[in-house]
Amino acid sequence: MSNLQLKVPTLWIRRRRKRMMITLSDAAAILFPILIMIHTIPPDLQILDYALAQNSPTQNATYQNYPIPTTISNEAQEELRNTTLDPSILKVPDPDDLNGWKKQYLDSEFMFMALSQPIIDLYQPNILEIMLDGVQVLDIKPQNWMDNGKVLVYTHGGGYTFGSAISTLGSPVLTSNVTGLRVMSINYTVAPFSKWNQTTDQIVSVIQMLKEQLGYSLDDIAVYGDSAGGGLITGSILKIRDRGLGLPAALVLWSPWLDLTGNGDTYFTLKQADPYLSYDSYLRNAAGAYADHADQNNPYVSPVYGNFTRGYSPTLIQGGTREIFLSDFIRLYQALDQTDIPVMLDIYEGMSHVH
Repeated sequence: MSNLQLKVPTLWIRRRRKRMMITLSDAAAILFPILIMIHTIPPDLQILDYALAQNSPTQNATYQNYPIPTTISNEAQEELRNTTLDPSILKVPDPDDLNGWKKQYLDSEFMFMALSQPIIDLYQPNILEIMLDGVQVLDIKPQNWMDNGKVLVYTHGGGYTFGSAISTLGSPVLTSNVTGLRVMSINYTVAPFSKWNQTTDQIVSVIQMLKEQLGYSLDDIAVYGDSAGGGLITGSILKIRDRGLGLPAALVLWSPWLDLTGNGDTYFTLKQADPYLSYDSYLRNAAGAYADHADQNNPYVSPVYGNFTRGYSPTLIQGGTREIFLSDFIRLYQALDQTDIPVMLDIYEGMSHVH
């Protein structure tokens, strides 16, 4: 299967930035599903978010009529009040439309990289491309990195169909800078060009190679992921456990997508309250691109259906009260807690996806 991830030098990104802004209006609808999955947007890129809003074909009238919580900061209230894009109007290809997904992926990838570039420029990390068992991995180290024998593995979000380790560098670069840790960002193959079984195998093989090739102990490997990347790493750890390969030391999940069937309670009760995510218009087809309908309740695909009695990594789950995924967070927490796995559920009032 072909790997759609692009190897584009950052200098090339800078030279092309002017062209990207010219075509922003045409690509706004394509970028939006990916833009909502980036963890931090630098202040100097707020103009990009504004431009996307101005180019939206409609205001998010449904969300504008939903009460803004007064229990959050004035700044957060204002951000929610200014939400204008309506996720219910998003249109993506059918699950098996390879050409359609490829076009949307390529059209959005360069723009997504432009969001990460200012973070890279600011922190000037050391980034090296390495191959582990045939999978491309970006090895990210902060300036003045000191080896403490520990490593953090990252799997990016993007609904399983968008993004790459290259274009989502903003998140692991920030994490590496804050923690001082070496971060390995896995450039897994996106759907529908890789289905769940092959993609989780890529994650498993990289973690195995960290042990066998780079000499790390599982006790010194922690993993984290956001959105679909959170679901991917959660399912992959189940596969690692079931193969008798052990468990990483810890797992951190930011707004993880953990049930691709969309059957959790808040997929319905928060349908109009979530300013960014829509299962019906976008996520349903993305789920189908990643896993056939008959496979979507497989624990490696939707970890909320997993059996955790055989053990699991200590887990931190973070999210907000304005996410349709809130049921996913609660259900995974309950499944882990009921089997005495160390777990913390950290939910933020009034916050939306990967806030």
